Parts: sequence; structure tokens; C-alpha cells
Amino acid sequence: LGLALYTSSLCAASDATFLYHDYCIIGAGPSGLQAAYFLEQAGRDYVVFERSHAPGSFFALYPRHRKLISINKRYTGKSNSEFNLRHDWNSLLSHDRRLLFQRYSHDFFPDADTMVRYLEDFASLLKLQVQYNTAIVHVTLEKDGQAWNGHYFFLTDQDRQNYKCSSLLVATGTWVPNVVNFPGSEYVEGYETVSINPEDFAGQTVLILGRGNSAFETAENILGVTNFIHMVSRSRVRLSWATHYVGDLRAINNGLLDTYQLKSLDGLLEGDLEDLAIVKDKKGKLHITLRFYLENRNTSAGIDSITLPQDELDNFATRAPYDRVIRCLGWKFDFSIYNRSLRMMPGKGNIKKYPQIKPNYESRGTRGLFVLGTASHSVDFRKSAGGFIHGFRYTTRAVHRLLENRHHGVPWPSTVYPITQLTNSIIKRVNEASGLYQMFSVLADIILLRDNATAFEYLEEYPVGVLAELEMQTGRKVPSGLFVIIMEYGRNFSGADKDVFYYNRAVGEAQHAWQSNFLHPVIYYYKRLPTEHEMRLRPPDWPLPRPDAIHHIVEDFLTDWTAPNAHILPLRRFLENCLSTDLRNFFAESCFLFAFTRQKLPPFCRQGYMRMQGLVGSEGLRRRALEAGLLEDYTLTDFLGSRPPDSHEGSQDRLLRDHVIPVRPLQHLVNAKDE
Repeated sequence: LGLALYTSSLCAASDATFLYHDYCIIGAGPSGLQAAYFLEQAGRDYVVFERSHAPGSFFALYPRHRKLISINKRYTGKSNSEFNLRHDWNSLLSHDRRLLFQRYSHDFFPDADTMVRYLEDFASLLKLQVQYNTAIVHVTLEKDGQAWNGHYFFLTDQDRQNYKCSSLLVATGTWVPNVVNFPGSEYVEGYETVSINPEDFAGQTVLILGRGNSAFETAENILGVTNFIHMVSRSRVRLSWATHYVGDLRAINNGLLDTYQLKSLDGLLEGDLEDLAIVKDKKGKLHITLRFYLENRNTSAGIDSITLPQDELDNFATRAPYDRVIRCLGWKFDFSIYNRSLRMMPGKGNIKKYPQIKPNYESRGTRGLFVLGTASHSVDFRKSAGGFIHGFRYTTRAVHRLLENRHHGVPWPSTVYPITQLTNSIIKRVNEASGLYQMFSVLADIILLRDNATAFEYLEEYPVGVLAELEMQTGRKVPSGLFVIIMEYGRNFSGADKDVFYYNRAVGEAQHAWQSNFLHPVIYYYKRLPTEHEMRLRPPDWPLPRPDAIHHIVEDFLTDWTAPNAHILPLRRFLENCLSTDLRNFFAESCFLFAFTRQKLPPFCRQGYMRMQGLVGSEGLRRRALEAGLLEDYTLTDFLGSRPPDSHEGSQDRLLRDHVIPVRPLQHLVNAKDE
């Protein structure tokens, strides 16, 4: 007994050293705060660990020249808050209208210091549980059958304080600079430390390694004071207006392209940086050569003993020496704090700077570990906006909904409507929804058909990559067919080598909607939920497997898909063909007529008129319907004959006329066939 009590006391003491929370979030950047907001609203037990003394520490340093490239469009001509978020790339999602970024800055491209202040207010006003000055230095896990995911996560901070969590949300972003090592790389200055004072570059010749926004941002800052600037990267420049990817080069930073193409000394070169070498001469000038020239040579012997490319090719492009070489190669995820037991592995190819995750943003190696924000961008890299605030604020909400269903039995939010509202529901969402618009081809609205297609259940902004797992991930059943509403660009419209300004680049006719180039809604119809096998075998560059039917709503110059003939009518007919039903709305007179002439009433009449619901008639409405040809002009006077105005029959005549009930010969009603 004594031994048992002693062992029990040791276990209790051991557990006491770990501070437990259901959810641990690493990083109080935008995605970490966004996740904390949803957990706070749901009343969950969570904590956010932030290594700095304030949230958004990345923005306290970057971008170095302090101008964000995320737009802050304050005026759209509309008062719909959901629509306006389509053009607000900085605000996080919350119920507090004070926390819209437009209240913090009037600049179209805001200052980064404003973002820091905004994030501080977001955390404080919403009373989020953030633990500052806490740097998590080690993360591991231990298996436990009682845990949510079969194991607990154990975190250790810089003061050796330990924490225990059931679910881990990693929101640290990508902050470790990408560094390429080659002979002479010690002479290279990093973007994170280089001077931002243009006068420090006056009269100098500069080489910049990299071709992203940080490289062009640096060049833009010193463009007017340098002798010339050369920029080297292994890939050609990618312009965001051509690729439709906001992470590629933005127009605000591309002044160097003007001076290059207009022959003002600056220039761009392509080459593998790992093949380069830098040699410093006695005057401190930096010479570019190739690595293979230095093989089996002593570089400390001096530049005179080293063969340079211009010795063999006298017009070598980078033969002029440089005063400075600046590295602007972006950032990568910090894998160093994660124990091997978590199996946090980098991706492959062009996404190797991100951890490997599933389309539901959960780690491929560890259940219960989710990656949020910029670090989750491998799901839609160079495709959508998941690496940026205006994208990951929605993917973070999607992850929260998945966790609510998995751990707390709260199904994915949904709304049930009668089938008569199907067209209106789709039109409303494609014209307003910001999540669909920003996370095109990644998040989709799901419509589940109910009760023999007499009703439908609407789920908003679900990750299409896990469509096959919809029932498990959402807690919603798929008894029959479903529609998937998604936004897409044209298949062959985006690319670094595409001319997106060519003549006749836009489609305007509904019959050619499938050839639309610009962002437009696409509706997929499936008679049953696609399987995991079908998801894996989907065509290249398709977000979803081949559907049973598909409909493109033709692109619109104003992104306003409300035109009756070009947008709504083709959509309604597509839905009717899929459901084999009539989705039109009818006047009461028509429903009355159908009740006598058809074996099966349209859904609008069944769900509205027959339940004494629908539009109330009036004489003015009747006249307009007659003028538009929507009603036949059934006259009552010839059928009923003339009656004295005060007689009982006359009162009945007026009652019939006021309610606009069509009267037809009895034999016509008896002989009527189902239309």
C-alpha cells in the first residue's frame, strides 16, 4: 500500500509539472489569432504561445520597407459586409465591426506598423488567451489511449516550463530565411539585415539574388540611386496579373522591369544560384564566376589566379564587378523544434519550404496536429490565396469547424431550405461570399439534396480536397445527390507566359460560358458522393473529379452574376435538368390552373400555393402580369353574365375578380391533359 501511494504521488507530481489545455496554438500572428478567436467564441480551453512581447512579431520587421502589398479597398459601392471582404485583404474575421482594417488605415497599400497595431487590438479587444514572451523550443508526443487523437502533445518553452495539449495548432508561419550556400556566399547580405536607407547605395552597383516581391521591393527602394541593379534567379519573373496568384510579383514593386526593358542599365538574368561563386578582389569589389572554375583551386590565393567567365567569353553578362550582393530568397518553415516522433516532414519540389499536410490542413504524419496560415500554403501553392490573410482567415475557420465536429460533436453549420430556393441560394452566395471568391478552387459550398429533392441542406466553404470524407468531417449525411459550387479561372488563362490582355479575352454569351477566362462560378453535380479513389484520379488541374453534370456561369466584367438571361436563367435550367423538376415561381392563378390540369404540381405550387403561402395578388400586379404575358386574360363577365352591382351574384363577381381566380369551362378542365 505504501509503495502504491508513493508511486501515485510521483505520478501526480509529474502531471503537475505540465500545464494542460485542450488546444495549444504556437504563434500569435494573424492565423494564430484567428484560430484563437473561433476557439474563444466556442468556449473551448486553449492557449496561444507567442515568443515576442506582442502579436504579429513578423510584421514588426517585415516587409523591410514597411509597405504591405495586401490591398485595403475602403469603397466598393456596396454596403454588404461579406461582399466588401472580397476587397479587404487585411481584416481578420470577427463579430466586432471596430476590427475592420479600414478603420485603421486609409491607404490602399497600408503600412506594416498599422498591421502590428491592428493585431494588438484584435487580441486585446476580443480578450484572446495569448501567453507572450513564451518561445516553444521543443515539441514531442506521447501515446495515450485516453487522448482525443491517441496521444498528447508535450511542449517545452525557453524557461523549461512544460505544457500538455490534446490538439496542436501550428501558426508560426514561414520565417526562417532561405539561404543558398556557394563559394563566396559569406559576402552576401541578407534581406533581413540589409540597410533600407537608399543613400547607403548611392553610386553603387548591386546584384540581387531572387525574383520575388522582397527582391523587387528592395530594388524599388534603391532604383534611383544605384549605378545599376542586376537580378538573378533560377526562374523567369512571374507577374501576378498573368498568373492570378497574389504571391507573384505585384505591380507596386515592378519598376525594375521598366528600367530593364527600356534599356536603362538594370537587368534580369536566369541561372541556378548553386552554380554561382563570388570572388572578392583587393579593392573590395565582388566578381561573379561559376563554381566549376573554382574546383581544385585555392580561392585565398587571390583573384588573379582564378579563371573568370569573361576570360573565355568576353561579353559575359555579369562581367562587371559589384559593390554589394543582396539575398532576397524568401522564407521557409522552422522544423527544428519538432521531435522526430511528430514526423513533421518538408514537402517536395517547389513546396519543400512547407510541412507536409493533408487537404484538411492536418499533418500527414501526426493526427491532431494542424498547420494554419502561411505555413499551410502547400495545399494551394501558386493556385489560390491560402498563404495570405485574405485566404487563410477562411481556411482557419474551416479547420475550426472540422475540430468542432471531431472533438465536440458539433456538426458543420448548415441551413435547410425548400428546393424552390435553390437557384436564389446559389445566386446569393456567388455574388456575396468572400471565402469562395478568395479561396477559389479550394473552398466550395456544398448543397446536399434532402427528402427526394424537395429540400436541400446548404454547407458553406468546405475544403474540396476532402470532399470524399464529407460525412465524417462534417457530421452531415449525404443520402442522395449533391451540388458543389466553386469559383474558377479559365483552364488555360493563367501562367507566367500567358498574355492575359489579348483581344477578345472575355466571354459574354451564356452559351460559351464554359470558355470563360476570368474568375467565375462553376457548379458540379454528383448523383452520389465521390470516393477517395475518384478524387485521386481526377483530371490534372481539376479541383474535383468528373461530375455527372457541370455548369459554368458566364464570367462578368462587374463580377455581378445577377443578369436574368445571361446568369440566372441558364443556371435554373441546369438545376432543373439535374433534378428533373420545375424550379420556376408561379402566380397563384397559375398554381390554381395546374391543380386542375396536371397530375404533378411544380414544387413552388406544392410548397407555397397549396399551403396557402406565396405572393398576395392585387389588381395592379395582375395588370402587369397580363402585360408581360405571364397570365392569360380570363374575363369573368361573359361567363357569369351581367349582374346588378348590389346583388349577391355581383358581390361574388367582385370577389372573384379581386382575387384573380381564372375561371375556365368545366369541360375544358375535365379534358385537360398533364402538361
